[in-house]
Amino acid sequence: MHTIAMGLSRALAMLGGIVLAGLVLMTCISIIGRQMSAFLHGDLMQGVAPGLASALLGMGVGPIFGDYELTELGMGFAIFCFLPLCQITSGHARVDIFTSFLPDRAQRWLRLGIEMLFSATLILIAWRLSVGMMRRVNTGQTTYLLEMPYWWPYAACLVAASVAALVGVYMVWVRLMEAMRGQDILGEDAEGEH
Repeated sequence: MHTIAMGLSRALAMLGGIVLAGLVLMTCISIIGRQMSAFLHGDLMQGVAPGLASALLGMGVGPIFGDYELTELGMGFAIFCFLPLCQITSGHARVDIFTSFLPDRAQRWLRLGIEMLFSATLILIAWRLSVGMMRRVNTGQTTYLLEMPYWWPYAACLVAASVAALVGVYMVWVRLMEAMRGQDILGEDAEGEH
């Protein structure tokens, strides 16, 4: 079971990384295009080579249309893609100054409680995304520039959030087994030992 959950989490994180890299590349191209457009519209190019400036502008030199919308929607999806891997590897930030002195048994029960809170939160997020997605489907709302249906990114984020919720439930089960048996299965850094 751990192999399946870890494989799914890693695959989703890879997809999120690809989307994030694509967004970075798109943003760089758009910034360069925006600067080139400003230069081609400037007095220097319009005075020296107006024909060349017009030809380049006619070819589409400029910012990528809808880049802000794509960045906004893509970043949300990428963040949700990273949640399952962060959950299964216990990658969330934690401060254990006050709990490091506790015995192993108490720490296992504390980890279980924390996993239960995370799991409940991930389930709540997935549920609210589904509600939001259905509202967007029913209203037919679209983005301003690209006129892309708003429910598309909601659906993509819902898939990633649902995987995160499933991984969260799996981690609750693992932490419960650790607490009941009195031995670590995954340990604090959640790297499988079985």
